[in-house]
Amino acid sequence: MSHRDQIVAACDHQLRSSQFNDFTVNGLQVEGRETVMRVMSGVTACQALLDEAVAWGADLVLVHHGYFWKNEPVPITGMKQRRIKTLLENDISLLAYHLPLDAHAEFGNNAELAKHMGWKVEGCLDGELGDGLLWSGRLTEPQSLDALGEQLAVVLQRAPLLVEAPRVGAIERIAWCTGGAQDMITAAYEAGAQAFVSGEISERTTHLARELGIHYIAAGHHATERYGVQALGEWLASEYGVEHRFVDIDNPA
Repeated sequence: MSHRDQIVAACDHQLRSSQFNDFTVNGLQVEGRETVMRVMSGVTACQALLDEAVAWGADLVLVHHGYFWKNEPVPITGMKQRRIKTLLENDISLLAYHLPLDAHAEFGNNAELAKHMGWKVEGCLDGELGDGLLWSGRLTEPQSLDALGEQLAVVLQRAPLLVEAPRVGAIERIAWCTGGAQDMITAAYEAGAQAFVSGEISERTTHLARELGIHYIAAGHHATERYGVQALGEWLASEYGVEHRFVDIDNPA
């Protein structure tokens, strides 16, 4: 059992959330009861996750994708009203971390993807490790694009979309950024990566990969961002004695 504010302060400090210029509010987004015994984590604070939290008796919901994004409509109506009403009526807090949870050197989505895939991390291409979002490293041994795609499909439980670049061949040097970071492909190529892994793909990404000469793998926005919030939730459980449960709400994107 812990105090809500203690958990929020610990996460804010651990993730250094105030240092990121983000598209949303990082930290406590909806305030619930002060005492926290059960923390439910998930990728996105959708209604299905909130319903699971209510049924389980969660005191706090921890997510990567929360609410209050820049340029979204301000009025709390419709879907937004129903979600926030669920939290308020059940006195459940919502704690959300976006870019801070992508970047974190231990619990972050990029760090966790590398751990699950067995990639050797060499640093970030856009800042210090723990600050940057575009990670780089090496495979334990060279792999073909198809072999790397098969490994990702097994680990992430989702078949990736592969864009093969001509004359690149086997992959040894790799760069990655989870989620919707497909436009980082040019920076990955300029840094010498032979393949770039992210979550999503745009129409232009295919042409960039083929013409630049770098393989591209769209492994799924949801699939590549499952693991950071789980790692943070498990850390909270070990440090603060709360019960943690991750719920994976299926999302093919």
